[in-house]
Amino acid sequence: YIYTCLVYSHFERFLCLSIGSHSLMAFATYIVGQTPFPEFSVVLMLDDVQIGYYDSVTWSVVYRSSSDSKYQNEEKSDADIVFLDMYNSMKELVVSLLRNKFFFCSFEGVHVQQRLAGCELLDDDKPGLLQRWDAFNGQEIGEYTFDTEKNVQTKIIWGPWGQITRLHMRFLIKNIYQPICIKVLRRYLYMKKNSVMRKVKPRVRLMKKTLTDSQGLQISCLATGFYPRHINLTLFRDGQPVDDDQITGGEILPNGDGTYQMRKRLGISKEELREEHKYNCTMKHLNLDNKLDITFGSPTHSVVFSVLVFMGVAVVIITALIIWRKRQAAGKCSVKTSSFL
Repeated sequence: YIYTCLVYSHFERFLCLSIGSHSLMAFATYIVGQTPFPEFSVVLMLDDVQIGYYDSVTWSVVYRSSSDSKYQNEEKSDADIVFLDMYNSMKELVVSLLRNKFFFCSFEGVHVQQRLAGCELLDDDKPGLLQRWDAFNGQEIGEYTFDTEKNVQTKIIWGPWGQITRLHMRFLIKNIYQPICIKVLRRYLYMKKNSVMRKVKPRVRLMKKTLTDSQGLQISCLATGFYPRHINLTLFRDGQPVDDDQITGGEILPNGDGTYQMRKRLGISKEELREEHKYNCTMKHLNLDNKLDITFGSPTHSVVFSVLVFMGVAVVIITALIIWRKRQAAGKCSVKTSSFL
């Protein structure tokens, strides 16, 4: 689980590279040691939608949605080229790390290497960055970024790589990995356009919760039901953004229907309530023409208003009850008088 979270954090970051772009990512796992899992497996993701799976049991890729039959042989050939090369390179890297006792590891036990690699298609249909991250036993060991537009390597943090290795990697990326990745990305982007290219506006809920321990309040701003996942949710106090260390939440979480949600919470102390600050929740999303700005109002005023409303309702009820009892008493008195006469 720890290993998955480490590499998946890069997947989260890759999804947010640029609004309007799309990505095709391969999430690969290589395992040394006895486990119930395949030695090598790959999950293929189009943006945040899984479209394929490959492992060392069948040595073949299985797509969730079948493309045209005319592409089946081509897709099998592309998968063999990319995934077998990925398998061999990850295996060689693990053996090298164990031989050099990386992180004091030995060949005994179970060791896991994970790799996240993929490409990006910009909103103008031009290829973006091709990126790769590697982790070993929960530790990040490398990052590689290639700018296909400028044909330059922009970041490498493992090494040292010799000049021959750099030239070889550049050749493979420019002539094999990047063309195949962009081709598959465009093909499945067209097939999955109803899923990954849909636009759903967010719904916003404002909530207040009394904190019994501190006698303060907690205000929450929840945006839910939106797609795509790119969103900007900001809490303001008196027109100024609230510092991140004062806010809890903020993670983008999936809903069961394929949309997303984000919630941010801010605790307000008893002393702050007396200062009567003004709180705002501002949201920006791809499906909103303008930012959505919602004012919370002063929590103190809200409490006072609620108390006044309650007191007013209570006075009305008591007054109505008194009048009703007086009328009942007057009616009984009239009946007795008539009987006496």
